[in-house]
Amino acid sequence: MIKRLFVVIFLFCIVHVLFSFTTDPVKPTKKQALKTIVIDAGHGLPNSNAEGKYSNEAQLTLAMALKLSERLKEVLPDCNILLTRTDENLPGGLKDKNVANRWRAQFANENHGDLFISIHVNDLEPRYQRKIEGYKEETYTVTVGKGRKKRRVEKTRTVPIYKSYKLSCDRAGTETYIWAVNRYDQKQNAVGSRDGEDQFGEKDSSGAFAESPDAKILASLRTKKYFDQSLAIATFVEEEFKKEGRTSYGVKQRNNEGIWVLQATNMPSILVETGFICNFDEEDYLNSEKGQNEVSYAIMRAVLRYKQLLETGSGIIAETTDIKQVQR
Repeated sequence: MIKRLFVVIFLFCIVHVLFSFTTDPVKPTKKQALKTIVIDAGHGLPNSNAEGKYSNEAQLTLAMALKLSERLKEVLPDCNILLTRTDENLPGGLKDKNVANRWRAQFANENHGDLFISIHVNDLEPRYQRKIEGYKEETYTVTVGKGRKKRRVEKTRTVPIYKSYKLSCDRAGTETYIWAVNRYDQKQNAVGSRDGEDQFGEKDSSGAFAESPDAKILASLRTKKYFDQSLAIATFVEEEFKKEGRTSYGVKQRNNEGIWVLQATNMPSILVETGFICNFDEEDYLNSEKGQNEVSYAIMRAVLRYKQLLETGSGIIAETTDIKQVQR
């Protein structure tokens, strides 16, 4: 008995000594949470969309998307950063904005994006004011007399010359959209197509898997997860904007018209309204190097927080997340 105990102790000591020479233990490999991020610069010529006093939305979104791409490539070198457009035109050489939106979603889906970020600039309904710029003489004709003495006489009068001016709006700040809950079925259909590819390694052209009960359950669960993840990064974006001193209108859903690219992409997706171009001060800010740097760095920090949340379960989401539903 004593001899057997001695042998066990001896073997334990040998094993302990052998493992003590291992100075660099193998750690479990952490799965890369973000392999592909798609950055979408909203609009593009001929669809310039919102107009300011000297710039338009298509110009500004491209400038900020390019800066964000540069920032993310620096901090996430192992991540594939893709842009839907890199020049002033609509993506894919297209001329129709609706066709271009379908191209954006298809581009993101075919590249198996893990996150879709669409950059936009906000606007309000334009308001105009009329001012008198001067006066002019106007000739007009009147009829005088009765019967055979009736005749037409030309007269002149002085009238004001008016000119209309577009007024600056008093709205300033940011808001970030996620897909609306009443677009759940559309999002689930998009997610289901990706589940089919995940099952078969390529698109299931027969559609058999997508119609199966298992596929619908899987798509529903994944859609719910994507909603939560979209909400998380949208919250991070708005929090980072507030750190820059920007006014934040929070995370919103647009239930009336909807934002098509958000529900057509089979991944977590957000649309960031970076500022109000109708506000002259905001337009200057969004055109400035300082403004574009602050916007791109804020979104970059939000992406890093989101990545940390996916990989470790911690990203410090705001204590209260109030999602506003708006009709537009």
